[in-house]
Amino acid sequence: MAIVYLNGEFLPADKAQVSVFDRGYLLGDGVYEVIPVYAGNAFLLDRHLQRLQNSLDGVRMTNPFSNETWTNIINKLIAHNNGGDQSLYLQVTRGVAPRDHLFPADTAPSVYMMSNPLQPVAESWKIEGIKAITTADIRWMRCDIKAITLLANSMMKQLAHDAGAQEALLVRDGFLTEGSASNAYAVIDGVIFTAPKDEKVLPGITRDLVIELAAKADMPLHERAISVSALRGADEIWISSSTKEVVPVTLLDGEIVGTGKPGAIWQQMDTLFQQYKQEVA
Repeated sequence: MAIVYLNGEFLPADKAQVSVFDRGYLLGDGVYEVIPVYAGNAFLLDRHLQRLQNSLDGVRMTNPFSNETWTNIINKLIAHNNGGDQSLYLQVTRGVAPRDHLFPADTAPSVYMMSNPLQPVAESWKIEGIKAITTADIRWMRCDIKAITLLANSMMKQLAHDAGAQEALLVRDGFLTEGSASNAYAVIDGVIFTAPKDEKVLPGITRDLVIELAAKADMPLHERAISVSALRGADEIWISSSTKEVVPVTLLDGEIVGTGKPGAIWQQMDTLFQQYKQEVA
């Protein structure tokens, strides 16, 4: 039985219980992070903790811990679950209070963490790429906050699954924003494009790393909105996330992307990413 952390305790997952009056349960009032763990080490933890702080600030919630305390708890949970490669999920809700839309005063946040084995990216995805669809971005207007209210994301991810695809690429006002559970990229005439950071896009940790790796390798990359028509004519399309790393899309809405195989620029980026991961881990 996996060990989880809940409000100061490490305990078996089947023993963890939360109040039905927790605002996370009643109102989706909370934020979260997903952190990959390689060889027992939380990957880019400082960046994840900074994004967590930004999300907490965005919903006017006090951070319950210092970065040092977060790090200690996270490392203990990793050790409790036998180290190795893991996917660590943490969430902070506003806590237990009578149901009301207004923020309660002086309520202690609820903190929950769990960790599961991190499944490696399927080799077939790297050899053949994945399928994606486009769909209207129906989310709220503060997608830069990593909120636990993911119903819209789930609905769009289900649309992709129903179509035999692995991801949905989201379109708002005629432009690509990101994926239902990922950031997104298009390569056009040798240049990588990804949507700029604003309230419509989650500031992905892997996305930021991709931008840094591209800069160091002199790979042209622009943070610029991509129109749907430009997306459909792209030579390569990628997605990225903390647990998927960087994955090529080779079929979009039933149409072949580029040559129909993962492109040379994605291959270069994947090599850089894997090298960086090994150096850090």
